[in-house]
Amino acid sequence: MNIKHELPFEIIAKIAFSLSSLVLMAVIFLNYAIRSPYCVFLQQEVALKALGTEGLFLFSSLDTNHDLYLSPEEFKLVAEKLTGISPPADFEEEVTHDPNGETLTLEAKMQPLQLDTMTKSKDGFLGVTHSSLSGLRSWQSPAVPSMSFSASQFRAFLPPKNKGEVGDTWWVIQSELNIFTGYLPNNRYHPPAPRGKEVLIHSLLSMFHPRPFIKSRFAPQGTVACIRAASDFYLDIVFRIHAEFQLNDVPDFPFWFTPGQFTGNIILSRDSSHVRQFTLYVPNDRTLNVDMEWLYGATENSNMEVDIGYLPQMELQAAGPSTPSFIQDEEGNIIDSRGGGSDPIQFVFEDIHWTSEISREEAARRLEVTFYPFKKVSYLPFSEAFQRAQEESETVHLSPVLALLNQSFISSWSLVKELEDMQQNPVESQRARLHLENYNFPVEMMVALPNGTIVHHINANYFLDQTSMKPEEEAATFSFSGGFEDPSTATYINFLKEGLEKAKEHLAQ
Repeated sequence: MNIKHELPFEIIAKIAFSLSSLVLMAVIFLNYAIRSPYCVFLQQEVALKALGTEGLFLFSSLDTNHDLYLSPEEFKLVAEKLTGISPPADFEEEVTHDPNGETLTLEAKMQPLQLDTMTKSKDGFLGVTHSSLSGLRSWQSPAVPSMSFSASQFRAFLPPKNKGEVGDTWWVIQSELNIFTGYLPNNRYHPPAPRGKEVLIHSLLSMFHPRPFIKSRFAPQGTVACIRAASDFYLDIVFRIHAEFQLNDVPDFPFWFTPGQFTGNIILSRDSSHVRQFTLYVPNDRTLNVDMEWLYGATENSNMEVDIGYLPQMELQAAGPSTPSFIQDEEGNIIDSRGGGSDPIQFVFEDIHWTSEISREEAARRLEVTFYPFKKVSYLPFSEAFQRAQEESETVHLSPVLALLNQSFISSWSLVKELEDMQQNPVESQRARLHLENYNFPVEMMVALPNGTIVHHINANYFLDQTSMKPEEEAATFSFSGGFEDPSTATYINFLKEGLEKAKEHLAQ
């Protein structure tokens, strides 16, 4: 049997597109109503009669400027899906090494995955073989411990012309997953050749392992950056990357290693001639932070095993600010950076005085909202969520919450390991036990009362079976049941509504 598996952040991403589209439609329709209520009403009535509810949802989602007219650019997604032909992607010119520019040295550090944190996959259990985990077991250290880069290569992190204010976010590498592409195939060993800004991200991740895929198979995909602070000469930019590694090579079957995220920051000059600071790492503040999936066959339809685990360290750190490859003396003669002696030249860097800035936490939140628009809804820790629910007498929704129902739910999510640990807490033990009793691998979405009673839940695998549209299922191209792109929106809304109704019935008893 083919087993689907996605961690909470992946489940969140699959649902986010449809939910954010729904919220966007509500906002746009409201704006129309403010400008010309009667005109909008007539337009919607005509469109509804002509297309039906599902058809109007589809049309509105394609109509990005909401003028009730599909331009060729807006119709492009449909045309590409129907014809199977995509125009060549536009890539920015690749940044080449400047031999006269400054050089930055990055050092890679890594502690391998702690195998005992894998929840299921021990040798001999569930058919797990030594060859299945061979790539994982042999990956004990970075592929490239140290590498030098031209400072100008980090131009890839600079914002576009229309994004220059503190707090602005933008896509460094745009996600290419959409309603028609579905998700990328599993049966691959070698990543495609990077282009444009992809080259730098690929080079950075290649320091850890020689086969990084800078565009992950499932959403979230891509790289997003945010300006945290600015001065006249420098920018402090935080970024977040969703990528993965292929650890096996032939003859072993593919093994995907997907960290929850890569995050980091860079302080560089506005002309990218100087990099003051750079760091990139996999956050290790959760008990589990890596998703792993591997095939038991060479085809896309082969059985797949899944697991999660804990990676203590995966980090790139600049050895120091970027420095010139050579300097000139007072007479204009070129000398090397060691000054002709045994001691290196000591460079003195000025202090940076930020004229505008936001906190690192706020910048990280803006990155998260860019990946997941529904994250504008606050997600609270497990204990805090139930405390808030008791104060406000609302249900607790342990999965991505629909923004339209923000006033009806307190939102939270938790790892199984964290719930197991909570069973030792006298205050939280009852709630944790109730949730664990209703949990089924890999992810369970639940609606609970403030006292912890589960009134409704659905397993992620079942949800995906009901809503997923695989790329190879061409017959399902326009099988829109209950909403645009796939049935995710309708299924999820029904799940929430059913949870509310069951909560009311339970409270009425």
